[in-house]
Amino acid sequence: MVWGATARRDLDALGRAGRLTRIYGGALATGRAGDERPFAAVAVDDLADKAAVAGRAAQLVADGDVLLLDIGTTTLQLAKLLRGREVTVVTSSLAVFDELRDDPAVTLLLLGGRVRRNYQSLVGFLTETSLRQLHVGRLFLGASGVLPDGGVLDSTEVEVPVKRAMLAAAHQVVLLATAGKFPGATGLVRVCGPRDIDTLITNDTSDPATLAVFREADVEVLTI
Repeated sequence: MVWGATARRDLDALGRAGRLTRIYGGALATGRAGDERPFAAVAVDDLADKAAVAGRAAQLVADGDVLLLDIGTTTLQLAKLLRGREVTVVTSSLAVFDELRDDPAVTLLLLGGRVRRNYQSLVGFLTETSLRQLHVGRLFLGASGVLPDGGVLDSTEVEVPVKRAMLAAAHQVVLLATAGKFPGATGLVRVCGPRDIDTLITNDTSDPATLAVFREADVEVLTI
């Protein structure tokens, strides 16, 4: 049909312009770097909640642990609390790297990849390939939002393959999600479901119905 051919041409043109990514049966809108809030701006949002979640997460860490820290502003708060600890930290976050780079107590491994300057992260096949060579004790995972069914979302599709590779590389997964992430406040792409999470750390003001979904999936829910 003529309209179908026209629609395909329009999608192809938008794809060449970088406005969307073609997928089977449709397309995903592609945000420009300028459309995403800078990391420094996001870092000050709900800072007390993030600090509380990070503080509880730090209590799970023992000396000698090998940890994988996702990108995100809550994981950065956790990195601040790991200074001086005899731990190994693997990360794709340049913000976490900058926080720990001068700390002789921390063994620090920075994953390779393409630099997303706006959000201070590394993405792409080099990052994913590096993760496939690793097995770590615990992943501290961030999220853009959490759906009422417990689905974990990210707002940037290029980060999702990295997050999934992190999930595959970890023996235990701890989701760090402040109350503002519930339920599904933001996010474009589903990263995983509640059964992929071992522990959820969040604030005690988070949506009770969503927390109940995690508990029903045998996730340990720790609230602060």
